[in-house]
Amino acid sequence: MEFNEEKEQEMLQDLNKILNWVDQLRELDTESVEPLIHMSEEVNVMREDIVFNSVSHDDALKNAPRKDSDYFRVPKVLE
Repeated sequence: MEFNEEKEQEMLQDLNKILNWVDQLRELDTESVEPLIHMSEEVNVMREDIVFNSVSHDDALKNAPRKDSDYFRVPKVLE
């Protein structure tokens, strides 16, 4: 990365602040602290996954800007 003189000094100060903060974290005694797997004790409540068609094929094609018989037409991506 390239910075002008002023921005370079700002960036250097910010990086030094980050490194100082990391040094402060290293001073903490974490021997008896178990690693976190999740940030909270909350558990997701999942609903039953039921598969069904909410829109018929014909209804979906009604909104297509371009279609070719039973398919959506999309711009070519690869040649």
